[in-house]
Amino acid sequence: MAKKLGLSDFDPQGHRVLMRVDFNVPLDGDRNIADDTRIEAAMPSIRHIVEKGGALILMSHLGRPRGQIDPAASLRPVADHLADMLAGPVKFATDTVGPDARAKAGALEPGEILLLENLRFNPGETANDVEFAKALAALGDTYVNDAFGTAHRAHASTAGVTEYFATCRAGFLMEKELKFLGEMIGDPEHPFVAVLGGAKVDSKVEVILNLLGKVDTLLLGGGMIFTFFKAAGLGIGTSLLEEESVAVAREIATRAKASSTRLILPEDCVVASAFDDKADQRDCLVTDIPDQWMGLDIGPRSAAQYRAILEPARSIFWNGPMGVFELPSFAAGTRAVGEAIGVATGAGAVSVVGGGDSVAAVNQMGLANRMSHISTGGGASLEFMAGRQLPGIESLTDA
Repeated sequence: MAKKLGLSDFDPQGHRVLMRVDFNVPLDGDRNIADDTRIEAAMPSIRHIVEKGGALILMSHLGRPRGQIDPAASLRPVADHLADMLAGPVKFATDTVGPDARAKAGALEPGEILLLENLRFNPGETANDVEFAKALAALGDTYVNDAFGTAHRAHASTAGVTEYFATCRAGFLMEKELKFLGEMIGDPEHPFVAVLGGAKVDSKVEVILNLLGKVDTLLLGGGMIFTFFKAAGLGIGTSLLEEESVAVAREIATRAKASSTRLILPEDCVVASAFDDKADQRDCLVTDIPDQWMGLDIGPRSAAQYRAILEPARSIFWNGPMGVFELPSFAAGTRAVGEAIGVATGAGAVSVVGGGDSVAAVNQMGLANRMSHISTGGGASLEFMAGRQLPGIESLTDA
């Protein structure tokens, strides 16, 4: 992928900068921001633009209001939280391209910030509607995308809007994501190990197939391993099964054998009599899962094997937990993988945690600061690693 124009050599003085950010943050029952990681991630770009005299118009989505105005998904609490983080005012438009947004964007002074209301209140956003994109573009005179988490979506604010600007730049966060993920898929140091977990095979198929022949070792965990075991003819008790993905799992195993990549599945797992932290549980070989029991984590033997492979690695990509880490009884496998990646990173490896539940796991386990890079985009990082073209990146100006 060609390198994109960034903010480092951009003087925002005198510009009205329209910037797509990812402020899709969790809210608590009182509509306060429960986790501001995504807002914090955009702060370097925000500060750069306003401190150098640009007028900044921010746009984001929140939740899935499906083209309807939903007060519970309003970005107003985010504007208030951002103002607290900046210790300065943040203006808020009660619409996206309506009279309030147009008036406030037009009156914005250098160094001021305006946040538009939730883009997805307008059905034109997800439909990549030409008129909606054109109306968004009319609010600014240059465009920046710092929302890697939505880069895989061809929406009006990520793709359509770029048709109306001579120059479209990547923000600092977007540049960082592209650097780490781009080098990992394009020029990794070896041994290169990928760890893929989570519940479903179908969400990881393209990534697995793209990584075969690129990574030295591919370690699998999470609920999806039981579909692979079923494909191999093993009994899996009441463990999670994607019946429709059994043939795909069999095909992946066949392709892996013909590639230079070692595909490794756990040899033991922690099984329980029910999906409950207090249920009866034990470790068993994957060939011996009892009929009425379910696998909920990789076992200690597998965790030790995965550690031994990860600690000497030089490049590591991780997406998806090894088990139901939210329940303490089934978090050991995920913790072992996270700690091993931390050891490897400390010894000079480059590690990327690719969004979603694995990010939640490293944060919960206090391992985040031991990783080289934690991606802000779960779906986007997976599609990038699957070798797909991401519309929100392709539409930016080449450097």
